[in-house]
Amino acid sequence: MQRARFAFGPFVLDPDAGTLVRNDDPVAVSHRGLKLLAALAGRSGEILGKAELMDAAWPGTSVEEGNLTVQIAQLRKLLGPTADGGEWISTVPRVGYRFMGAVEQIDEAKRKPLPLPDKPSIAVLPFVNASNDPEQGSFADGLTEDLITDLSRLPGLFVIARNSSFAYKGRAMDVRTIAAALGVRYLLEGSARRAGGRVRINAQLVDAMSGDHVWAERFDRSLEDIFAVQDEVTGKIVEALLGRLRAPPPRNRPQNLEAYDLCVRARRLMDDSPQAAREAHLMLTRAVSLDPGYAEAYRWLAMNHWMGWVHSGGPAEPARKVALGLARKAVALDPGDAGCRWVLAYLLAYNSSFAEADAEFARAIELDPNEADTWAALSDIAVLAGRVEEGLEHIRKAFRLNPFPASWYYLTLGQAQYAAGEYQAAVETLRRDETYRTSSRRFLAAGLGQLGRFDEARAEAELFLVGNPDFTIRHWVATEPFRDTATLDHFVEGFRKAGLPA
Repeated sequence: MQRARFAFGPFVLDPDAGTLVRNDDPVAVSHRGLKLLAALAGRSGEILGKAELMDAAWPGTSVEEGNLTVQIAQLRKLLGPTADGGEWISTVPRVGYRFMGAVEQIDEAKRKPLPLPDKPSIAVLPFVNASNDPEQGSFADGLTEDLITDLSRLPGLFVIARNSSFAYKGRAMDVRTIAAALGVRYLLEGSARRAGGRVRINAQLVDAMSGDHVWAERFDRSLEDIFAVQDEVTGKIVEALLGRLRAPPPRNRPQNLEAYDLCVRARRLMDDSPQAAREAHLMLTRAVSLDPGYAEAYRWLAMNHWMGWVHSGGPAEPARKVALGLARKAVALDPGDAGCRWVLAYLLAYNSSFAEADAEFARAIELDPNEADTWAALSDIAVLAGRVEEGLEHIRKAFRLNPFPASWYYLTLGQAQYAAGEYQAAVETLRRDETYRTSSRRFLAAGLGQLGRFDEARAEAELFLVGNPDFTIRHWVATEPFRDTATLDHFVEGFRKAGLPA
């Protein structure tokens, strides 16, 4: 979470940015070389085995040991000797390599804090599971997520998204440090205990600038009253931050607590592996059967079918119809839920129902201007419509609301940067660990192709095809919501330069 740079001798290595500088002058080093150097410098003085280093530089790929030898030799040549004439990287015969220099870690915490918005700003930190049962952790997580959703619906507040709040789960950190990293003034923290049909919730609102408690309260209620408690907590926070402003109308709440638990667990599996997607599908199908009026379960089930398209290489016509139908059902059940609206808007765009999609996106933003996922999804659609600058603005807004987002945000940002002709920026974005092993590799390959780095482009294209063996440019074009021929041609050009199959 906290990005770190490594300083040694005249060098500063920034693994996340993919840069190495010597006395502030850039050093031209390969992507694999950067990965190896980061692994070695990050554990200076330790012996790293060859297998471990090869996995760091070529993750998920089987390569010959000679490739490692070549990369180490190139690094030694680039780094030159240490101040006392020795080597930065020493060989441990038949075992591996060891970094010999003194390394200082420079934490990202020293970077300039994010500026505060021009309205009261808040992050809801993950509530602690105060019960003796670890299985109740999902209940505490669900409470946190629902409070984030409730607060974000207020246009008078700036609310950090779930992904970024949960980056701090289980971490004991000073509230000022967290608030500075997220760019907010207020933090809500608390605990939840669920046992024997009862629930106890402790919540406190902290002003991170002063360290003072703005509001704190304990709730002891029947489990059946959990959603009323959520509404009450939301109202207390709104009153503390905005005065006696009328809270938004209550959301569509589940009628079955088992369905709610299943939906909470499934949320965490939406942006993961094909196996996780199948697990989520089972959970959400069960949730819908237990509570046919639960809009959020339909929303996530629609997205689950969408993720099925992604993992299988592209949307099939039956999956399109099922996903779109589920999204429409979610909106019909809860027209005031922005999450249901943006999911429907996104799927409508991929169905080429552009006018209806644009209207649904506008309604989603009107309902919840803090919903970061809406802005990220809208960026994707705007870029493919040829509105590239608008798309860049949307994804930047999404990152401000969600500074530590899911991997697909980086795919969307990299796609927008590529469309804008910012190829080097796109490559740096798409080589971040958060997104590197996902389907974003196709855009990474295209960016490298446009930079004339054809060997790297083809290597990335081959790695992409390992996980997406059915991918073809023709099929991708046919299933993407393009509204601008020049933008379409630009992507196709990059894919062809990378050697992706026509």
